Amino acid sequence: MQVALARRTMTPTGLWVFGAAASAPMVVLAGGIPATYATTQVTSLPLVFLLVGGVVALLAVGYTTMARQVGHSAAYYAILAHGLGRTWGVAAGVIALVAYNAIQISLYGLVGATMAAQLGGTWWVWAGIALTIVGVLGVRAIVLSTRVLAVVLAASLLVVAVFVARALAQPAAGDLSWEGFVPGGMAVSGIGGAFALCMAALMGIDAPASFAEEVVDRRAITRATIAVVVALGVVYSIAAWAMGEAVGPDKVAAVAADPAAGLPFSVLERVGGVWALLGEMMLIFAIVTSMLAFHNVVARYVFAMSREGVLPSGLARSSRSARVNAPRGGSLLQTGIAVAVVGAFALAGVDPVAALFTWLSTLGALGLLCLLLAASFAAMKAPAGVRGIGAGVWSWKVAPLLGLTGGVVVLGAMVFNVGPLLGATPGSLYPYLLPAIVVAAAIVGAVWARHLRQFRPEVYHGIGRGTPKTHAIPDDINVSI
Repeated sequence: MQVALARRTMTPTGLWVFGAAASAPMVVLAGGIPATYATTQVTSLPLVFLLVGGVVALLAVGYTTMARQVGHSAAYYAILAHGLGRTWGVAAGVIALVAYNAIQISLYGLVGATMAAQLGGTWWVWAGIALTIVGVLGVRAIVLSTRVLAVVLAASLLVVAVFVARALAQPAAGDLSWEGFVPGGMAVSGIGGAFALCMAALMGIDAPASFAEEVVDRRAITRATIAVVVALGVVYSIAAWAMGEAVGPDKVAAVAADPAAGLPFSVLERVGGVWALLGEMMLIFAIVTSMLAFHNVVARYVFAMSREGVLPSGLARSSRSARVNAPRGGSLLQTGIAVAVVGAFALAGVDPVAALFTWLSTLGALGLLCLLLAASFAAMKAPAGVRGIGAGVWSWKVAPLLGLTGGVVVLGAMVFNVGPLLGATPGSLYPYLLPAIVVAAAIVGAVWARHLRQFRPEVYHGIGRGTPKTHAIPDDINVSI
């Protein structure tokens, strides 16, 4: 019997929810925006979010167009296999596993430290509780995870909206200022870091493509992903503008760097203590649901690559509760990796935010940006058989080329600013381990592909082509939101 995921269970709304929840708007509001202001001194951060959002949207065009055509749960793996060759596909698959795992596991450091600060205790105990919750939900049907993510996302966006409304209603200068959108505000030394951090805030928007096998209509992959990028790019830009207005554009960097200032919760306090409390609660829930979103993506990559024999076939197991269900093997493996990494950091006694969260999240963002660039290049080089009938010049040529042009600039900003972003001392080479890890992952994948080509040619020729045919597996009647 062919193993498969639950077909026709993910609606367009469900796809959008996963992409937005992975990015975690509440985490960006409470952590990403203040940290970017504090570390880069860029007053035109709202404009930077719009520019970076535009670049990501262009990159997403080629990526989702290819993802829709190949219909594979391990999206980057299959996209490069069809567009550039099987060896490139395996290399992309390994990078994706490293990047998605890195981002997902980094969040355990953030949630552990946040819970310990609010309620006391040891960070790794709280991380362990979150890990258990994610692990339990990860082996259940995707419908349950989607509904949990939707509730938390809706509440998080409500808190962001209240924050924006209050900040703009009472600007520190008395009148609203448009300084956050003035291009001249980007002419500072920290602009490279601002581009990098804004890009990191949008990572996760590519999650919908990993549900290609389960979606009701593959065309929704493009619509949902682009909608996530546009919506979050605008939301983050407005939130950054509102934060600058709340304390003054000329003071926001200094205030954001002061932990006693308590941004953004101090602004929510002006509305009422209940909103500040709700914001703190939603921050915790948003971190956990972001972990759950990335957990599901990793599980699908493992499942899909194992089903084709590129990874051990024993991992291509679905849930025992149904013949067609969740990727149980991939889910359990991801949980096991998270336990090992979090345990190692806990035993080492390092700072969960400065070490676990900052380093691994940066590694993940760097890897996923490289994959988005590679996917756009693959779309431009894809053979006619992959493009199908009626392929448009915009989707296959123009948008990917524009995205590549802007994306290379952002990638350069990330690589050359990786030291300051990680708080490393000037001249230290340790931060460059992160780009080296991405390159090493690609080399490992390429070498493994060559091994498969020589010793297991039947597996090699099936790379990126193992998704069951449309009518090979019966539909599941349970659907998400």
